[in-house]
Amino acid sequence: MNNNINQLKWGAILSYFSMGISLAIGLVYTPLMIRLLGKNEFGLYSTVSSTISMLGILNLGFGSGYIRYYAKYKRNNDMDAIYRLNGLFLMIFIVIGLVAAVCGTFLSFHLDWIFDEGLTGAEYQKARILMLMLTVNMAISFPMSVFTNIINANEKFVFLKIFGIITTVIGPMVNVPILLMGYKSVALVASSLVLGLIYHVVTVYYVLVVLKNKFVFRSLEKGIFVGLFSYTIFIFLNTIIDQINWNIDKLLLARFIGTAEVAVYSVGYSLYAHYMQFSTAISGIFTPRIHRIVNETQDDKETQRVQLTELFTRVGRVQFLILALIATGIIFFGQVFILDYWAGPGYENSYFVTLLLTIPASIALIQNIGIEIQRAMNIHQFRSVIYAVMAIVNLMLSIYLCQIYGAVGSAIGTAISLILANGFIMNIFYQKKCNIDMFYFWKEIMKLCRGLVIPIGVGIIMHKYIRVMSILSFLVSVLVYMIVYIVSMWIFGMNQYEKNLIGKPFKKLKYRG
Repeated sequence: MNNNINQLKWGAILSYFSMGISLAIGLVYTPLMIRLLGKNEFGLYSTVSSTISMLGILNLGFGSGYIRYYAKYKRNNDMDAIYRLNGLFLMIFIVIGLVAAVCGTFLSFHLDWIFDEGLTGAEYQKARILMLMLTVNMAISFPMSVFTNIINANEKFVFLKIFGIITTVIGPMVNVPILLMGYKSVALVASSLVLGLIYHVVTVYYVLVVLKNKFVFRSLEKGIFVGLFSYTIFIFLNTIIDQINWNIDKLLLARFIGTAEVAVYSVGYSLYAHYMQFSTAISGIFTPRIHRIVNETQDDKETQRVQLTELFTRVGRVQFLILALIATGIIFFGQVFILDYWAGPGYENSYFVTLLLTIPASIALIQNIGIEIQRAMNIHQFRSVIYAVMAIVNLMLSIYLCQIYGAVGSAIGTAISLILANGFIMNIFYQKKCNIDMFYFWKEIMKLCRGLVIPIGVGIIMHKYIRVMSILSFLVSVLVYMIVYIVSMWIFGMNQYEKNLIGKPFKKLKYRG
């Protein structure tokens, strides 16, 4: 038990450390990539990446299903069943990988169906090469994802996070020299393919040698398919919805306007993606614990409500503390950052894209462990249906708005769907069906909002009266704002648990010194 707690603790710490490194690298690497690739090629690279990522729907939601069945067998200490489960899932994902290879190859030779006249002849030729290479990467990643799921189910978060940090650092270290030598997007994808293969080899070794897991392909429990299908069908639907919400905008912009506008949207989305990672990093660590709570309290709904509400609120408050700092920072400093120090002139609308994606999504991001709670309870169907309706709304709005307002129009469509689905409908569902006290949750979040008053006031004054003239003055302004935010939250927002999260490491360092 202590080992599991340490894995959770260090997994969370390493998650945020990884996010910090990823953000720092992104702040340096992304503008370099934009300038060396050029606006149109960067837009093409982003468009093709988004197109091929839509094949991720072939996962069918089975990845989450593995952890659910693993928790069930682990509770009974049935290792033979776990080994058969490993074999079954590996076979499933090998088949999925083959299907992905066929679909990706087909799309590569029919790109005109997707982009129509949105790409030039040269762009079509390069897009086809990129598509084929990314298809190979996708086809391999499907069966290899089983090994990552096994490591995650065994709660070996420290290994996953440390290895993730290493790969995050190595990628740009390889890609920057490639770009400086004059190579373009095809070379970037080739290097990613090679690094991905190395990553997969290491995870396979860890599962087979370190964890000593086995894959049994005989006496497979074919009856699992029925339960697995009923469990994952709505996760699959939700995956399709996510692909529509987060990738369709780029495809629409490429089709109706061109790759340059895709680049504008991609810059704004890139900042949002970093923002989102700071939420999803910690929530993923609690997946095994959520399934354990739900399984162990099936016959005691009151205990379940207390434990789930406590976990939901505690994680949500920590996520809010981090995300509110980043979100308000983007509001006050994002425009200067994007235009003067990151993407450069020509990306003015990227700031508004970032705001339209970031602020509406914040409600869902501080509640994202609720997704796994629904899956653990096998009541995730409602969310999928609601999100399906919202995805259609998003698609219809974006088709119309992107042709008028470009990248900003696409982001408006996404923002409206996020507010309706996450801001209203899902909160009612959490209260009524997920056994979570949402009134208590929002009461606790509002306590944190008291600490936002002073930072927002200071941010408005800085934005209005302080003119940033250099990178040094920009960094000083951001640092001052961060200090004001932390002090204000410490005094007016944080509870003792959150103060201890920050204070204990410093006390230990002081004691050791």
